[in-house]
Amino acid sequence: MPRTPLEPRFTVEYLSILDSDGNLDSALEPDLSASELKRLYRAMLLGRRLDERMVRLQRQGRIGTFAPIKGQEASQLGSVCTLRPTDWMVPSFRETAAMLWRGWPIEKLLMTFAGQLEGTQPAPDQHDLPITIPVATQLPHAVGLAYAAQYRGDDVVVMAYFGDGATSEGDFHEALNFAGVWHVPVVFVCQNNQWAISVPLKKQTHSRTIAQKALAYGLPGLQVDGNDVLAVYAASKEAVDRAREGGGPTLIECVTYRLGVHTTADDPTKYRSEEEVREWERKDPLTRFVEYLRKKNLLEEGLEQQVDAEIAAAVKRFEAMAPPDVLTMFDHAYAEKPPELLAQRDELAGRLRGPDDAGSAPEPPSSPPMRGQRKTSRWQN
Repeated sequence: MPRTPLEPRFTVEYLSILDSDGNLDSALEPDLSASELKRLYRAMLLGRRLDERMVRLQRQGRIGTFAPIKGQEASQLGSVCTLRPTDWMVPSFRETAAMLWRGWPIEKLLMTFAGQLEGTQPAPDQHDLPITIPVATQLPHAVGLAYAAQYRGDDVVVMAYFGDGATSEGDFHEALNFAGVWHVPVVFVCQNNQWAISVPLKKQTHSRTIAQKALAYGLPGLQVDGNDVLAVYAASKEAVDRAREGGGPTLIECVTYRLGVHTTADDPTKYRSEEEVREWERKDPLTRFVEYLRKKNLLEEGLEQQVDAEIAAAVKRFEAMAPPDVLTMFDHAYAEKPPELLAQRDELAGRLRGPDDAGSAPEPPSSPPMRGQRKTSRWQN
């Protein structure tokens, strides 16, 4: 018997509205007001400036290792701005700009990268999950949130972020499969920055695009110019609106580039060329958007100075806080602490008290704080 085609040949679309030379496809230009465009640019500038300041803080030993976002501002802000406060945002570990948009204070983000657990805790009314370091593990969680919203009949959309490296993990495929089967209101935003640390995209997949991976799970997939904030916005708004109306999940692949290091512990000169970086610098999302706003006469005088002052004030507040209680590191691994963990805690408590107290009895272990309670004085200042 001859083979019978079961499906027509699939196609994957690519969307670009404002190219790297500043050329605008006015037919596709989204309907954004002047105030919305200004707010978007300010958020992009704040994300970039904070990123640069945090690199300096890390090099000075004032915070720990973190993952810079330089070059990926449009992918994050063009998508997250389409959410309502009641929607859920699920980040990976490189969504600083998106977290700022969602209301995370700068000093709280600095606490996170200084290794303080209080920095990772969302506000009680905040519909965000904390950052996730293990690659792709947040994606099934995002689908679970969307499934819960669907089950309860809540008017909620979930947006989950991840990188191209995450698409090589089983969690990614499990999440897309579950989302497709249950038709849940989730938007998957892949920031394809070309490198999973030092592994290039071509060594992760033989697929021409990441967006096409959605088709296998029965959901739409779209590739967009991730350095074009207008294109990211248009694609994300369409996906969010469709999810909210019961149309199910979408995978958006934002083709962008990590202009800086993977983390501040990385040296990208070992695995990528200067020519490649310079080529992508010419596609910088900020310079492109600046030209667009200049033609509309929407650039604000003194905005850079305002943003720098906001960051400086937040750094000052962060560094004025009291040091954390390091013993809290023992509080959240076990519901009932095993004896060896208690012994380690007691030994550290003795060392922290100093040599004068070395012979005294160790302090009794404290109970773990309830959610919302904090043992340190940092939050009481």
